[in-house]
Amino acid sequence: MDEGFHERDYHVSRRIYSNRVFDQVHERRTQDFQSLRERLSRTCGCTDDKWAVQKIKGLLPILDWLPKYPVKEWLPGDVVSGVTTGLVCCLQGVAYALLASVAPVYGLYSAFFPILTYFVLGTSRHISVGPFPVTCLMVGSVVLTLAPDEHFLHSVNITGANDTLTDKMVMGIDVEAREAQRILVACTMTVLVGLFQVAMGLMQVGFLVRYLSDPLVGGFTTAAAFHVFISQIKTILSVPIHNHNGFLSVAYTLIDVGRNINQTNIADLIAGLLTIFIVMAVKEINTKFQHKIPVPIPIEVIVTVIASAISHVMDLNSQYGASIVHSLPRGFAPPQTPNITLIGNILGSSFSTAVVGYAVAVSVAKVYAAKHDYTVDGNQELIAFGVSNIFGGCFSSFVASTALSRTAVQESTGGKSQVAGIISALMVMIVILALGPFLQPLQKSVLAGIVIANLKGMFMQISEVPVLWRQNRTDCLIWIATCLASIVLGLDVGLLAGLVFEMGTVVVRTQFPSCATLGNVPNTDIYKNMKDYKNIDEIPGIKIFKCNSPIYFANIDYFKEKLRDEVGFDAVRVFKKRNKALKKIHKLIKKGKLQSTEDGVVPVASLGVENKAFEKELEEGASQPVSEVKVQVDWTSELPVSVSVPRVHIHSLVVDFSSVSFLDVVAAKSLKLVVKEFLRIGVSVYIAGCDGELVRRMEALSFFDEEVTRDILFLSVHDAILFIQLEISTGNEEDPLAEKISQLQDDKEPLPFTEDEDLIETYDNQHLAIYGLSN
Repeated sequence: MDEGFHERDYHVSRRIYSNRVFDQVHERRTQDFQSLRERLSRTCGCTDDKWAVQKIKGLLPILDWLPKYPVKEWLPGDVVSGVTTGLVCCLQGVAYALLASVAPVYGLYSAFFPILTYFVLGTSRHISVGPFPVTCLMVGSVVLTLAPDEHFLHSVNITGANDTLTDKMVMGIDVEAREAQRILVACTMTVLVGLFQVAMGLMQVGFLVRYLSDPLVGGFTTAAAFHVFISQIKTILSVPIHNHNGFLSVAYTLIDVGRNINQTNIADLIAGLLTIFIVMAVKEINTKFQHKIPVPIPIEVIVTVIASAISHVMDLNSQYGASIVHSLPRGFAPPQTPNITLIGNILGSSFSTAVVGYAVAVSVAKVYAAKHDYTVDGNQELIAFGVSNIFGGCFSSFVASTALSRTAVQESTGGKSQVAGIISALMVMIVILALGPFLQPLQKSVLAGIVIANLKGMFMQISEVPVLWRQNRTDCLIWIATCLASIVLGLDVGLLAGLVFEMGTVVVRTQFPSCATLGNVPNTDIYKNMKDYKNIDEIPGIKIFKCNSPIYFANIDYFKEKLRDEVGFDAVRVFKKRNKALKKIHKLIKKGKLQSTEDGVVPVASLGVENKAFEKELEEGASQPVSEVKVQVDWTSELPVSVSVPRVHIHSLVVDFSSVSFLDVVAAKSLKLVVKEFLRIGVSVYIAGCDGELVRRMEALSFFDEEVTRDILFLSVHDAILFIQLEISTGNEEDPLAEKISQLQDDKEPLPFTEDEDLIETYDNQHLAIYGLSN
């Protein structure tokens, strides 16, 4: 150690603290445990008007922020942001309607109605509420499953081309009935999604979204982007395909596209590819020069206007058979009630969509909240999105969340509050009421191109995989497993599979925790893993074992296995072998072949004494007075009997519980047996580093008794080590490597180790009792 370190040395003098001594010296506070009734009364009791006002403002955040709204500072930026975002909302709404498999006009409704309620109930000032590609695709998969084209086929008469009366019967699709049924399914699902979100918000379970880790969400959204891309290929090429959902739907869709590739519409293909190229190029420019351009170029709006004009002037639909929007009526559709009979078929998909929509929205909201230094209430966000979806579902909207690109536009153009969102809704309303018909000549391949161009951010998440592999391979496996499962099994089942895999990794990591033997840094109270450092000393006769995990039913067997490996022997086997050796020694002493001396048990012949007379007396059954002979067996030396007893090279075991956060019933009972196993072979056990909550948990689980007392608990490993060394130096402890037995000459008297033998015989039953399986 160099001189620079000597200047920073410090020395601490204090007494050795066990937990019991520490509690006596520093009086513990009494824990105030409230009953459930008292907690409910304290939570729900309205004691004053201030509490009631806070609750109302919590449910209606607009009452809190709107009176404080700085008009001069924020309004100009909100107006510019709202107008720009509103134009993007219109185009994305129409485009994302294709993903939901409903008519484009319903995309405009979905970009309008949810914003109205979120303006009142939401806590994020920057997110743009409306359609999100992933949730739209999840809605679309349900819509196509419950309302496929095959359900709306009807016969159509077509007259021959030569003005004859020869008619041919062909099957056509009742488009009007199909669209009505599909929007009914979408609206019902949206209302159910909203009900799930409101219920979770009222139950204050917004924390559940934390189980959707970043790797899981990244893998899922990347898979969703892949699904979106595949679903839009048919629109870009304008080829007919069957509707596929669920298991291997991506493969079936690609097969159909390959079969019908010769029917590709060149006009739609050119328009779609040009849209993808132009939109992605301009977005790159916006990103690269974002600090120099005051307002991002609204490229989606520009491309849409130009494409609509070209399609109208060149009449692409009639001349080249291009697929266009066709109908985009003015005004709003009348409200409709959801179809209750569909709920059973969409329950699972609705719940997964509700979780995904909320998870994405609240994640984006928290990013911008941290950037602009304000807080977002997760449970209130659940209620806000839930009410928005219920309200929107009743007005022919599909599920609302937030789109990352749209939110970035709103924030980068100067948006400061929810006012920007309400202004964007006004822009959407203008399009719905007046400008909608101008978009009717727009090619659907242009909308598909806009959708694909906006997937770049989600596809770029693939670049995170190598980084995750270097940082944490488990997280990388979660990302890959979720992505592959979502691609192969479908989004809803894939998300569930990814979540199960993620939970499995947590179980595996706690079921097989890292355990280590600690050594002492010389002349310090520091103890480190001996495998990590060279100049670390193991204290003679003492083993220090540390487990870096909670101990519970799933890993207690692994804990015992690692402990046995570290100490180098099995305490139960040692106990059995010692008892077997003691039995043989006792028999040889009775026969006069062994003699107990100060040096231990030695053969009689080695003492130079003939013992034939003694043996004769035993054979004749001569009575002798009952006497007690103290016999000491040194288990570290060679035994005078042919029994292989494992060597025990330690007298004390210290178990470091500083990283153990909890114990369960099974672990506590098993650990108690482990402590007793070591005590029976003369190895003292001490537990160090338990916090107060863990000690209280051990007391509640009846861990302590007359044999395993609270005296084995110490504040730190160093306290336990000093206590052991002090006990050995003062001679307060008997030699733990020696076993004393009493030898009685009367054959009818029980052997002194009979009680221990009974414990050995019932050892397995004690373990079975933990699981309620003993006889």
